Parts: sequence; C-alpha cells; structure tokens
Amino acid sequence: MDSLMEKIKVVQVRSAIDCSKRQKGTLKALGLKKINHVVVHNVSPQIMGMVDKVKHLVKVEEA
Repeated sequence: MDSLMEKIKVVQVRSAIDCSKRQKGTLKALGLKKINHVVVHNVSPQIMGMVDKVKHLVKVEEA
C-alpha cells in the first residue's frame, strides 16, 4: 500500500529566525532543521496543511 501513496519532498529554503514560535514548531514537526534540509513525507491532509502554513519558507516537489 505504501508504494501507491504519493510522496512529496519538502525543502527548507528560508531561515526561520524571524518567524513566530508556531511556524518554527511547524518546521520542527515536519522534520526540517536548517536551510537546504530535505524531508520526504506521504501526502496527507495534515502534512499539506502544515506545508501550507510555512509555504513562504519551504519548497515542495514530488518525490
């Protein structure tokens, strides 16, 4: 079943220094630690919602 699930690659492209605690927490929950760090997630409404909250800090690609 996992092979059928769509995956996305999330890359942090901007610093979280001047962001709110909430946005920093969202980046941490996504598994992002620093600029150019890449994580792969299965597509789900929860993950897409988190990505939408920090869309100005990340880049999303299909994996």
